[in-house]
Amino acid sequence: MKRRQPRWRARARRLLKIVLIVSALIGGGLIALWGWVQWRYGRQVFTEIGTMPPRPVAIVFGAGVQPSGRLSPMLQDRMDTAIALYKAGKVRKLLVSGDNRFVNYNEPGRMYDYAVARGVPPRDVVRDYAGRRTYDTCYRAAQIFGVRQAVLITQRFHLPRALFTCHNLGVESIGVSADRRVYLSNPYYQLRDAVATLRAWWDVKIARPQPVLGPKEDMGL
Repeated sequence: MKRRQPRWRARARRLLKIVLIVSALIGGGLIALWGWVQWRYGRQVFTEIGTMPPRPVAIVFGAGVQPSGRLSPMLQDRMDTAIALYKAGKVRKLLVSGDNRFVNYNEPGRMYDYAVARGVPPRDVVRDYAGRRTYDTCYRAAQIFGVRQAVLITQRFHLPRALFTCHNLGVESIGVSADRRVYLSNPYYQLRDAVATLRAWWDVKIARPQPVLGPKEDMGL
């Protein structure tokens, strides 16, 4: 005679199936969204400065400053790329955006110092002290600094999401890849960016959160 399974075990199996189905749907949706953003906005990424059309401003996204004040390797590559664009006459201004919520941590200040020390006139480097994440940088570029057209400077893995975000917040953008070396944590950044793309979609399509704002600033564009 066949023994019947306890009710709790049957319920647990049904619950597990539901969890697996929901997880598969979420995972599939995440992959589909990330793939679409990569396809749609990856076509607006340039790898060579000479082929890039001019833009009034380059937006440089923060990427960490070491306790010594030195820029992280990723951020240094972003700044070197932006400086090269400026010296090639491709942009007139640099908007350096990063985190400055703590007294002893000032990404935009360090980015500004780095650019000025390498020959960019101080008047052409504008600091955004509240670019705590990609969404904030794009939002503030449009609402605080009046940017309507820009070239985004960051690593290749980050560019499609940054372009997607800025486009949906009113900044018509192209991107230039700042991959000047091999980054040891690149697979981690790719996975992190796939998850972050879902949040970017939620922010620009549903939530529309308001970042730290302030008085409007004239960049002289």
